[in-house]
Amino acid sequence: MKRPVRTPGPHWTELVFRLLPFADAASADLPLPRLLRLSLFQVSVGMAMVLLNGTLNRVMVVELGTPTWLVALLIAVPLFAAPFRALIGHKSDTHRSVLGWRRVPYIWFGTLMQFGGLAIMPFALLLLGVPERFELGLAGATVAFLLTGIGFHVTQTAGLALATDLAPEDKRPRAVALLYVMLLVGMMFAAFVIGGVLADYSATKLVQVIQGCALLTIVLNLTALWKQEARNPVATAPDRETATFTQIWQAFVTDGRNARLLTAIGIGAAGFAMQDALLEPYGGEILGLSVGATTGLTGAWALGSLIGFMLSGRALARGWDPLRLAGAGLVVGINAFLLVLFAGPFAAPLMLYAGALGIGVGLGLFSVGTLMEAMSLAKTETAGLALGAWGAVQATCAGLGIAVGGLMRDGVAALLQSGDAAVSIATRATGYGTVYVLEIALLLIGLAAIGPLVGHHSRVQPDADDPLGQPFGLTEFPT
Repeated sequence: MKRPVRTPGPHWTELVFRLLPFADAASADLPLPRLLRLSLFQVSVGMAMVLLNGTLNRVMVVELGTPTWLVALLIAVPLFAAPFRALIGHKSDTHRSVLGWRRVPYIWFGTLMQFGGLAIMPFALLLLGVPERFELGLAGATVAFLLTGIGFHVTQTAGLALATDLAPEDKRPRAVALLYVMLLVGMMFAAFVIGGVLADYSATKLVQVIQGCALLTIVLNLTALWKQEARNPVATAPDRETATFTQIWQAFVTDGRNARLLTAIGIGAAGFAMQDALLEPYGGEILGLSVGATTGLTGAWALGSLIGFMLSGRALARGWDPLRLAGAGLVVGINAFLLVLFAGPFAAPLMLYAGALGIGVGLGLFSVGTLMEAMSLAKTETAGLALGAWGAVQATCAGLGIAVGGLMRDGVAALLQSGDAAVSIATRATGYGTVYVLEIALLLIGLAAIGPLVGHHSRVQPDADDPLGQPFGLTEFPT
């Protein structure tokens, strides 16, 4: 008697679908392994963002003694590329090439710029610590940050547009959301790995870490891009008719709902981002945490964002309005900033870690909600423009928020500065606290901006009896 052959069940795939947010974005045309391989370019972008916004700003402020306002301006240098994301998306939509690729050239050249910026960055930063070479170090750091920023903006915009090309229409928003989940996964792992390596800080280790990230960027992006986009010479024919960027952009923003949505995205992004250049220095300067411990704050933030994405996937599966989800993220962010604000006076590192985690959760909910709404506006031929507009507004306002946060922190501390060392610590904490209070105010304004849009979702008319289908604003929250 033959024993029945036991075929192994797809236990690991079921586990992935159960744990990974938006894993149901996979389809027959774009299976999950291929989609996850494509998402590797987001891992490289996340790694660069951890270096720029987390580890390097802590090292420059604490170890190299660079003024906080100057560090904030350096971190905000990629802002110069952010407003052009919509144009980059449009150019990749309408790219003309005899090779038949629309997205590949932009991803490739973005990767090269990102690699180049990271390759020269450590030497420029080390020169900042040498008074005789400070100007040369500042020029080199500016070029390095600008190249890295342009690189990951171009790569991310074209990569997300490629995902929309490959995914079926009904899976498109969730596929893009999954790519953002992988961005957060990359940030989380990069934060913990880099923090562990730099726990015992030295200049040599800093050079090795940054140049290792540069090499890994090339490897990850080449793996992500390999055989993803099929050649289509007809779609990139040099003699075909295409609408200009100005025509498409004017049609996009003349819709009042779209303009209000972009305004709410900008306010919320600025409110969440002002702390990006301050959270790790706050932990190191006010609470006395080490380099490895403060890098863990960025890891906690990334972990919170991943949790926010997981909660978003479940909420959207239950029929939540995307903008109601974004509003919930703003509420979570307000409470998280209160935790961060009081962590200093209470000298409570755990409270600071909880606040960083909460900021990540709020940002995850807000980002998914606004991204889903933006994707609902995208058509196949304008996917790059819609995603570029969302990314341009978010990145531009976030960059402005980072710069304003650093300037405000130093400005308030300078106004209240005293010669007494104990008072000096208190005034520096006041500078940080002022920024956190302003962020809370911006998130409240974001709630007021996004409220009237909720309940008027363009894809599905809400049920009058469904409490999740009703609009909300500040009046819907208890006093």
